[in-house]
Amino acid sequence: MSHPEQHRGRWRPRLDRPALVALLFGLAGVVYRLVLTLFTVPVSNSDEATFGLAALHIGQGRERPVFLYGQHYMGMLESYLAAPLVAVAGPSWPVLRLPMLALYAIFLYLIHRLTRRLGTPWFAAFVVGLLALGPERVVRDQLTVVGGRPEVKPAVLLMLLITVGLAAATVHRRRLAIGLFGLLVGLAVWSDWLILPYLVVAGLALVWAVRRELLGWSGLLLVAGVVVGVAPMIVDNLRAGPGEDSLSVFRAVSTKAGPQPPWSDRVRGGLLEGVPLAHGLCPVDGCGRWQQWFGVLYPVLLLAGAALAVLAYRRAAGAPRGERVGRGAGGLRGERVGRGAGGLRGERVGPVVQLALIAGAALTVLSYVRSPLAATSPLDNARYLSVLQLSLPAVLWPLWVAALTAWRGTSSVLGRFTGALSAAVLAALTVTTLVITVLFAATGTAASRTEERQARELAAALRADGPHEVYGDYWTCNRLIFNTDESVVCGVLNANLSPGQNRYRPYWRQVGRAERPGYVVEVDSPMDRRLRRLLADRADAALVREVGGYRVYHPDTPVRPWR
Repeated sequence: MSHPEQHRGRWRPRLDRPALVALLFGLAGVVYRLVLTLFTVPVSNSDEATFGLAALHIGQGRERPVFLYGQHYMGMLESYLAAPLVAVAGPSWPVLRLPMLALYAIFLYLIHRLTRRLGTPWFAAFVVGLLALGPERVVRDQLTVVGGRPEVKPAVLLMLLITVGLAAATVHRRRLAIGLFGLLVGLAVWSDWLILPYLVVAGLALVWAVRRELLGWSGLLLVAGVVVGVAPMIVDNLRAGPGEDSLSVFRAVSTKAGPQPPWSDRVRGGLLEGVPLAHGLCPVDGCGRWQQWFGVLYPVLLLAGAALAVLAYRRAAGAPRGERVGRGAGGLRGERVGRGAGGLRGERVGPVVQLALIAGAALTVLSYVRSPLAATSPLDNARYLSVLQLSLPAVLWPLWVAALTAWRGTSSVLGRFTGALSAAVLAALTVTTLVITVLFAATGTAASRTEERQARELAAALRADGPHEVYGDYWTCNRLIFNTDESVVCGVLNANLSPGQNRYRPYWRQVGRAERPGYVVEVDSPMDRRLRRLLADRADAALVREVGGYRVYHPDTPVRPWR
């Protein structure tokens, strides 16, 4: 990645050309997302506001939540990361999202490091360039504070880098590294269970690399790290009532009653919609037929990547000491690993980690297509496949190898044809992602900015003139509370004006005690029409303002039909 350069008696690292290109790509990706963050694009919502309110409570010392308010299975690590910033600067969406931007930058750095170890320097730069791009579906998963995905991806990459370093004997404090591996596993389990497939394969890779060491103190440190990381979850579950533990709640959420869509529909929704959306090949409103090709190709690339990794593993076993592992075999990038340092295990660790990434992607896709949501709502739930970005180097490596071999002219006619086709696929992937990103940046941000402006106008009006205790729908309430720094408190109602999903119960109780609560409803929504029917001839007198697409009612006597 760099070479030491002496300058005025000091040694400074000098980036090689591929690393410099990767750095420029990475900086472009971070700056692009910083601009989006400053303009609150993608648009905020009440789910994100719940994390923001938790960060506010943590910063003020009022709460120490383990799970998202109203849930028992999604950890609050993102709220704890944002709490110091929110405590100093006050609640705002850019402040809340800044830790997510930092996690994205760490993700780029770690995946570059890992890809250089598994592939070639220029391939690592190419992967960073692809990941620097980002249409709405991709940047929403990277920047919005909705739990889990931004922090677990860097954690998995660091686990795999630890495994590579241990196998190649480049890590000196081995027990400390193994303990850190365990801590990362525990934190990831607490944060988001969607990462479990990758944690399993990363754990198997670690066992392969240091299985003898795990029988001693290193194994105890690994277990201790896991326990420390997952301790908040363990304590909360020990205190939970029957049916309120994380596993029971998660099972209830995951297994909804009703007819199950056929496998063909779930596979179609998972591969043809979910996979391209997760990799930034489609706009947020869905994939056209011409954009679904990557979903068709994805299983083929997984099989090809696994075959190359197995071949590289077998060739590493037969290579003489210090011999370079061939790039065409899909192994390490041609650097001398050296059996004198890491031995045969150090030469084989690259293919093992590649297999782990392939297996993690395959298990994630299989887990996703088991859910009915893959068929019934693929656009809304493609976010569950965002962790597939971890496997991008292993998935694209067969295409890179074929294209590079054909370019060097060292293959047969069939090989040159395959290489040209692979290069065309890589080019199509890059161009498609770039076009969708440019279209989003140029035309897709206006709606988000308009909605954010309207939400701020509503918050400013209520904060200045009241009412300060109001009822509204779920997607209005917590965002309104966050935008007003809790000076306006909102209780959630359903469309029929019955109690809704109130994640933080103290807000509901506070509004319930108000002698004259207000109502904030979208103009001409079902809630608006229902409220006007209940108010009857008092409706126009109770309407105090229309602002930002909302109507604010403040009747003389409260309207609480559920009582």
